[in-house]
This record gives sequence, C-alpha cells and structure tokens, in this order.
Amino acid sequence: MDSLAGKSAIVTGGTRGIGRTIAERLLREGARVAICGRSRDSVERAVAEMNRTGAVFGHACDVTQVDQVRKFFQAVDQQFAGSLDILVNNAGAGTFKKVGEMSPQDWHANIDLNLNGPFYCAREALTRFGARGGFILNVSSLAAKNAFSGGAGYNAAKAGLNLFTEALMLDHRQDNVRVCSIMPGSVDTEFSGNPAKRSGDTSWMIAPEDVAEVAAMVLTMPARTMVSRVEMRPSRPKK
Repeated sequence: MDSLAGKSAIVTGGTRGIGRTIAERLLREGARVAICGRSRDSVERAVAEMNRTGAVFGHACDVTQVDQVRKFFQAVDQQFAGSLDILVNNAGAGTFKKVGEMSPQDWHANIDLNLNGPFYCAREALTRFGARGGFILNVSSLAAKNAFSGGAGYNAAKAGLNLFTEALMLDHRQDNVRVCSIMPGSVDTEFSGNPAKRSGDTSWMIAPEDVAEVAAMVLTMPARTMVSRVEMRPSRPKK
C-alpha cells in the first residue's frame, strides 16, 4: 500500500459527518488537509479541534458557487505551496420532496450541491495535479441506483455524479489521475437526521469512520491499481 504521508488533500464539506472523519483519517495518515464548509464559524471550530491531529487548513466556501470554489483553491495554493494530490468531493445534502411538490429551486439545490459542486472542484484540482497526477474521490450514495419516493432530485443528482465520476476517469486515467466513487447507504450522521432528535437504536447504521476507513484504503492502493467504485450498506438494516 502507498503512503499518504506528505500528501496534500482537499476535503469539501469537511467540518462534520463523513467529510470530517475522512479529513481526520487523512491527517492521521500524515497528509496535509484543507477543508471547507459554508459557515466560517463551523470551519474555524473544526480546524481548531483538528489541529491536534495534524496540519489542517480551513476556508469558508460554498461549492455551488464557481467564484468561491476558485478562491478556495487559490487559498489552498498559498497554504500548500501549490501542491495538491487528493480531492475528496464530499459536500452534499438533499432536499426531499415528491416531484409534484418540488419547486425549481428545490431541484437546483440538489443538482447544484451534489453534482455541479464536484465538477467545479474537480476542474480546479485537475489543473493543479500536473504530470505527477492525483486522486479524486467522490462521495456518492446508494441513492444513485436505488430510487425512493421523495428522492427524485437527490436520486438524479447522485446518479449523475456516478456517471460523471466514470467519465472523469476515462478522460484522465492516462494523465495519472485515479478516480473513485464511494456509495454508502444509511450512515449515522446528521444527514440522516439530527442524532439528538433521532429516537431508537442507530447501531445498525454505517458509522462515518467506516466510510473513512474505505476512503483511506482506496487512496493508499498502489499506483498500478484503481478502485473505481465501492458500495457500502448496513449489514443488518432496520426492518
């Protein structure tokens, strides 16, 4: 397995949930990590807590906004001296309504964050990888292949992300760029509802640390090998 020590990584949506645990895992592996989130306060708080683990940099950024993405990557350039090896497109959320009840704004909220954002970030990362190449890891969802009522916008966005990931790989695999999507099912994070407000046992759900473990495994595979997709689901889902 390859080492992540000394590598530079960006994790979008890295202030909490899956993104936070992936960022912390990369720090423990010896990587330098830049995170972003929409709120400056949440970014500053996360950086203060994660500084104990390793070299972390944070910047407020809404990945649905092209200009903010550009400024975020420019800030990372200054912090990491223009070096970038890994991009983890993790920022995501869902607006869940039936199609007949969904506004165009609801639709765009799903597409802009879960599909357009990864494109904006991947485009910036590719210009920085150079001849040495790099790795783009997109956090997708089993909702990309399993439709459910009320999920049309989210299903469409994540399904689009999966095909974007595959096309991105085909476009740039000869440029030493490896690309992978991780597709978790139910994960015990605020995305599934505020833990303080959820009732009952959640131990059946995937832990964010499990996703981070898979991310680390994928990113440390030898350069000759690319894991292109990983599906994750609870072993014994709640009935």
